[in-house]
Amino acid sequence: MSESEQYSRNTLMDFVEYRPLDIEICDVTLRDGEQTPGVVFTKEQKLAMANELDSMGIEVIEAGFPVVSAYEKEIVKEIASQGFNSRICCLSRAVKGDVDAALECDVDIVSIFIAMSDMHLKYKYHRSFEEMLGCAKEAIEYATDHGLKVRFAAEDASRTPVDRLKQAFKEVESEYKVQYVSLADTIGILNPITTHYLVSEIFKSVNTSICIHCHDDLGMATANTLVAAEAGAKQLHTTVNAIGERAGNASLEEVMVALRVQYGIDRYDTTKLTALSRMVSEYSGITPSVNKAVVGHNAFTHESGIHVAAILEEPRTYELFLPEMVGGKRNLVVGKHTGTKALKGILNSIGFCLERDELCALIEKVKVCTEEKRKSISREQLEKLISQVRQEQKTSKPEGEEKISI
Repeated sequence: MSESEQYSRNTLMDFVEYRPLDIEICDVTLRDGEQTPGVVFTKEQKLAMANELDSMGIEVIEAGFPVVSAYEKEIVKEIASQGFNSRICCLSRAVKGDVDAALECDVDIVSIFIAMSDMHLKYKYHRSFEEMLGCAKEAIEYATDHGLKVRFAAEDASRTPVDRLKQAFKEVESEYKVQYVSLADTIGILNPITTHYLVSEIFKSVNTSICIHCHDDLGMATANTLVAAEAGAKQLHTTVNAIGERAGNASLEEVMVALRVQYGIDRYDTTKLTALSRMVSEYSGITPSVNKAVVGHNAFTHESGIHVAAILEEPRTYELFLPEMVGGKRNLVVGKHTGTKALKGILNSIGFCLERDELCALIEKVKVCTEEKRKSISREQLEKLISQVRQEQKTSKPEGEEKISI
């Protein structure tokens, strides 16, 4: 199947102006995803997820926060030793001991973070901006002196004065040549227009690659992440199934498929997304909502007769992209809204060929059954209804009556 047959391209993109995307993905499922309340991954689970992320072409994997515990440090070190094509990153406060833990893990990148918003300076640190920036510089200098690549991250950047962010990033850039500066929308307060403004302002002020880390408190994390990329952000942070603290993070599967469909970035193996989603769901104990984009149970499920009839002829009539593109499967459901043409097509697809009278009788039974049970019909229930209809039609027809197939 050709690329053009797998999804519908958003041709309206031809009429809008945006900076050509130069991006990479940093997946933070193993660190921020594990900060989901009640979620704890084992070493074996983290290794399995990291292996899948690497095989999909993810450029950076944030493996954990080594200073949290000896076991966490062991896991991060193990992941860093696997020889993945993905670069391995870990988190660090602006503290020498945290950087030492990162060094012991032999990671490729250490993400040293501080918050610079008035809220965090006053109520979390009880220190001034100058004091916290000084701590960050000491930690960054220590890390770079020991050969680590550094991502300097501003926690709660979306509530930090933009001039303050510019000052901190420019000073660190000029003094230590860090590889990245990172903007975290820690409480998910941004919307697309303010995300674009914030990233654009930082993009104009520094030469260092910019990272964007969005939380989903208002349901805009994916949109904000893509807008950040249009504004010049290089590294896009995601988690599988959008897990993470509170309402979670930008969804890997949504961001990855959007990059392909909207912007033509097709270097990632999207066919593994559904399997990876199932893996993370099993490990985390958190099942995505049935209508979750890309990987939800209903993402490729259709019941409406008008929809199903069209899909049987051309799936792209009601599917932006084919399920095979993300390793999913189409599910045509028989229910209250199923029409005769759609039902016939569904029956043919599972090996049944009913006569006209049987099909009409089956439609009526399906509608009654779904309205009584208030849910769609399962394959097993459908086959039982077919048996009932055939038996009823057989006993009601006079012997020798001509049968007309449909």
